[in-house]
Amino acid sequence: MTQVRPIENHTASERLQKVLASAGLGSRRALEKQIEAGRITVNGETATLGASVSQGDRIEYQGRRLDVVATAAPSETLVYFKPEGEITTQSDPEGRRTVFERLPRPANGRWVAIGRLDLNTSGLLLLTTDGELANRMMHPSGQVDREYLCRVRGEVRDEQLQALLEGVELDDGPARFSDLVIGETTSGHTWFTVTIMEGRNREVRRLWEAVGVQVARLKRVRFGPVFLPKGLRSGQYSQLSDKDHHVLREDVGLPSHAVSLTAVEG
Repeated sequence: MTQVRPIENHTASERLQKVLASAGLGSRRALEKQIEAGRITVNGETATLGASVSQGDRIEYQGRRLDVVATAAPSETLVYFKPEGEITTQSDPEGRRTVFERLPRPANGRWVAIGRLDLNTSGLLLLTTDGELANRMMHPSGQVDREYLCRVRGEVRDEQLQALLEGVELDDGPARFSDLVIGETTSGHTWFTVTIMEGRNREVRRLWEAVGVQVARLKRVRFGPVFLPKGLRSGQYSQLSDKDHHVLREDVGLPSHAVSLTAVEG
C-alpha cells in the first residue's frame, strides 16, 4: 500500500466507500455492495450504506485492520483561454465543441470548471481537480471578483453607467457592476472594463441589456487573483504551479493544501 504522510487534527468526514476506494481497495460501486452485505465494520460495528468516517476511525475489511488518516491531496489547476463557440460542459447533445476536448487528462480526479462562460464569451476559464476550491470560488460568500472586457454598440449615457454601478433589477434579483472603467471608442463601439462579484448566468450581458445597451463582444480577463496570461492564445491552456494553487486556496479562506481521507494498515 502507498506510503502516506498523515496530517494531524483533521476533523472532516468522508463516505466510507470513497475512503476505501482511495486506498485502492476497489471501486466505489463494488465497495458499496460489500457495505450492503455487512462485510465491513467501523469501530467494531457493522457499517451501513451512507456511513461516513473520520480521521482516527478503525475499519475492518476482508481480515484487514485499517486506520483512517488525513493526507495532503494532490491537486491541479489550469488557466484556459476559452474561444467563442465552445461550451463549458462535459458533453453537448447538439454536438457543439466543449472546452474539455482540448484539455489534458489530469493525474488524479477530473476537471471541474470554476464558473462558466457562455457560448459567445471568450477569455479566462479556471479548471481544477480541487472540488473544495471550485465550490468556494464560485459561491457568493467567497467574494471573488471577475473582470471582463466589453465592447458595446452605440453611445452609452452617463445615467446608464450610473445605474449599472448603483444597481439594476434583473429577473433573478438586483445586480450591479462593482467597478466600471471606460476605454476607447471606435467605429460606433465603446470598450469598457467591468467587474462583478457574482457569476450568475449571463450576468454581464444582462446588466448591459437592463439599461438598453447591447454587448458586441465579451471577454473575461481576470478571475480573483488570476489574470489571463498575455502569451496565452485562444484555445491554449497553462498549468498553475503548486504555489499559485495554494495562493488561490488561501485567498478564499481555505488551508493552503487540500486534504483527503484514506485508509492504511493499522
